[in-house]
Amino acid sequence: MLLPAGLSTTDEEQWVRRMLERLAAKEQRKRPSDDDLLDRARELSARYLDGRAAPSSVRWVENQLHRWGSCTPDHGTIRLSVRLRGMPAWVVDYVIMHELVHLLVPSHGPRFWALVERYPKAERARGFLEGFSMAASGTPEEC
Repeated sequence: MLLPAGLSTTDEEQWVRRMLERLAAKEQRKRPSDDDLLDRARELSARYLDGRAAPSSVRWVENQLHRWGSCTPDHGTIRLSVRLRGMPAWVVDYVIMHELVHLLVPSHGPRFWALVERYPKAERARGFLEGFSMAASGTPEEC
């Protein structure tokens, strides 16, 4: 970090502390905790699914190398690939939304996609993930 040469030690310490707090807050937004993910899933369900999808847990997992997310409807659990960490929040929200809809509709039929499309940035997020996958591996991935 570069600071102006004329700063007092006290001002320098305050400035460094403030910048570190900002950096930590930015990092927290990029890397939400499992509890943050569950809260977000509940908000998305309330906003776009009339609260009908009620996950029991949403958590990051490291073993999903070919999917962005998965769920177990019988248990209400949703798992998100850690590869999503650091992606824009609207992309993570899309994957959460996709998995929330699976709690209601297990297949990828017309009813499923109609519910997913309630999320306003669904098409944009799918394009983002497809582009990311193609750039990284040359093949698109599934949610």
